[in-house]
Amino acid sequence: MEAIGLLAGGIAHDFNNVLTAIGGFTELVHRTFAPDDPRRRDLQEVAKATTRAEALTRHLLAVSRRQILEPTVLDLNEMVADIQQLLRRTIPENIDLQLDLTSVLDRVRADRSQIEQVVLNLVINAGDAMPGGGQLCLATATVDVDDSWARRHQPMPVGRYVRLTVSDAGTGMTQETQRRIFKPFFTTKERGKGTGLGLATVYGIVKQSEGFIWVQSEVGRGTTFEIYLPVVYETVETRVQVAPVAEISGGTQTILLAEDDGAVRRLARNVLADQGYMVLDARDGDEALALARRYQNVIHLLVTDVVMPGLSGRDLAARLSGERPGVRVLYTSGYTENVMIRSGFQDGLMLLPKPFLPADLLRKVREALETAA
Repeated sequence: MEAIGLLAGGIAHDFNNVLTAIGGFTELVHRTFAPDDPRRRDLQEVAKATTRAEALTRHLLAVSRRQILEPTVLDLNEMVADIQQLLRRTIPENIDLQLDLTSVLDRVRADRSQIEQVVLNLVINAGDAMPGGGQLCLATATVDVDDSWARRHQPMPVGRYVRLTVSDAGTGMTQETQRRIFKPFFTTKERGKGTGLGLATVYGIVKQSEGFIWVQSEVGRGTTFEIYLPVVYETVETRVQVAPVAEISGGTQTILLAEDDGAVRRLARNVLADQGYMVLDARDGDEALALARRYQNVIHLLVTDVVMPGLSGRDLAARLSGERPGVRVLYTSGYTENVMIRSGFQDGLMLLPKPFLPADLLRKVREALETAA
């Protein structure tokens, strides 16, 4: 696990910069072709390959618990209800999906998109385990873990948890398989049908969310996964509604862009300028600060990579904010969470993880400009 984590974390920055450039410029070129141009299909294949590469990196980071999480206070009942139609579309029609959501459920703190991915992975696996059909049940409950339970399920501590259960009536697993299912690259599927990272990713996300996951299974009798997330006593945070791509508006504000990767910098500059923004771009933090000092007009937003040679994005933002109070800041990063924490990155700041597509950049820039500094 440590070796996989070091590998994934080590390649994340450079690899995510490469994927940002490939995916972003592919999309820009794709837009220039007529709808019936056969070259569009070729570019779509490039885009699909980029997405697969991004997913593989993301899985490795999740397995090694080094991905960047954006936790919020969640109501798991609401989350499951919101994605139930998506879940129904991912399983065969001969599988009956049942929801057993408790009427009163405490809150948890986790990254919503990652927990959705956990549920989706478990539901897909359950569907694969029931080729002849059957019932699949998702259930929620608030539970108190006592000393007796904790002793039988070490290292889970005593406390109050929200439990999310995924149960199927499928083929089940042997004891030997159960001991290995969370290991990276282990799969019972035939070659070419699975990466062996699905359940390892589930395990990594749950553990990084400070939760626990247990499995009970019997051959011919089905499988039950139980996920326990610690309860928090906070108010559920309002979800931000993301505008469709066609509705993302540009602007005329001035944006200072600091990015040490040349391809990513050119991509971001072109995308923002095409939407009407005034873009001042720099190769690193020192150049960006010097450029800002020479520029006499208002700078509305700083878009900066977190880790750069010389002056880091965090230090650049601090100095620029001191000289230009009210400037908003949007960070981008292809690094993992641990590197960002060591760089002084704090929770609550706006972040656009790499790799990103042009629409992702435009959404986040618009969000940053509309948010109070």
